[in-house]
Amino acid sequence: MILFNFGLNFRTMAVNSTLPQVPRRSLVDTAIELIRAQIEGGAWKVGERIPKEQELADMLQVGRNTVREAVRVLSHADVLEVRQGDGTYVRTNVDPAEVMRRVSRSSLREHFELRAMLETEAARLAAINRSKSDVDFLRQLLRVRGAQPDHANLETFIEADLAFHCAVARVGGNSALSELYRYFANAVRHNSLSVLADDELPEPELEAHEAIVDAIERQDVDGAVAAVQAVVAPIIAALATRR
Repeated sequence: MILFNFGLNFRTMAVNSTLPQVPRRSLVDTAIELIRAQIEGGAWKVGERIPKEQELADMLQVGRNTVREAVRVLSHADVLEVRQGDGTYVRTNVDPAEVMRRVSRSSLREHFELRAMLETEAARLAAINRSKSDVDFLRQLLRVRGAQPDHANLETFIEADLAFHCAVARVGGNSALSELYRYFANAVRHNSLSVLADDELPEPELEAHEAIVDAIERQDVDGAVAAVQAVVAPIIAALATRR
């Protein structure tokens, strides 16, 4: 029998009425997290069957409906596989959606350090693999992006900026990198808003983005990498001074 060491008893949870009230997570959310922790921690291996519904309910000290909903959510995320008449099995020990949720909660500095890694490689591959039509398309997207004052609000500017950077990743020809960058950029969209709304942080200028396309057009790999770093490095340096 698998022993749970969650350090948590749902039935003994209490809220001190003298403390500030905060939103309480649902039992389903908590059950999902605890089941995921067992999988990520290796208690339940990929391909193994997890405990039955009632056993899980007893372990987690929640109702069977809560367990059923938690399993449904994790099954939809392809973490678990429900086999009718047989049981529920672990399909993977990594939940991509949860990973990106954790990434989205990273600090601004961590966000831009990871962004620099992805965009640097994307620009390098784009400089190697670009076609003339690719360059024309990037310049078209850059015209739409323009500068921040050209847009009515930050949201529309971020959409245009995201479209440009995602296109650079696609031009590189590595579909895995392209999808990863698109997923990452959407997951940390709020960080982009934070940067643009912060007057103390340097704003990446249009000219700096044009330098990226110029280097890609010349198929100048080193130049493309340097141009990307010129866009992101000042923000990382500014964030590094904040402790």
